[in-house]
Amino acid sequence: MFLGMQAALFYQARTVAIAAAQEGARAAGAQHGSEADGATAANDFLTEAGGDDVLTTTSTNVQRTPTTATVTVTGFSLSVIPGWNIRITQTATVPVERLTAPTARFANTERAEN
Repeated sequence: MFLGMQAALFYQARTVAIAAAQEGARAAGAQHGSEADGATAANDFLTEAGGDDVLTTTSTNVQRTPTTATVTVTGFSLSVIPGWNIRITQTATVPVERLTAPTARFANTERAEN
């Protein structure tokens, strides 16, 4: 019985962690987003999803390069088995939104006829 409950708590914590990482990655990867935006979005999601009642001792790591934004959320699942601390780590990566100039190969070559 305890094993089934523990599995459910693990699954819930893992699901919240990946959703928070995805939310943070979307914010950090926005055209005018930043690493701070990603961390704020991920932490806000964790709080709204239950905070320490779902995932305890959380940390959020955000990295943004010119092409990708990556957010890693780490914490511990609640445990019904004394002394058993289950570490959860989930990572999400998205491309950074940015404007690019079209190349000649993809430029519109249609011409108006008179």
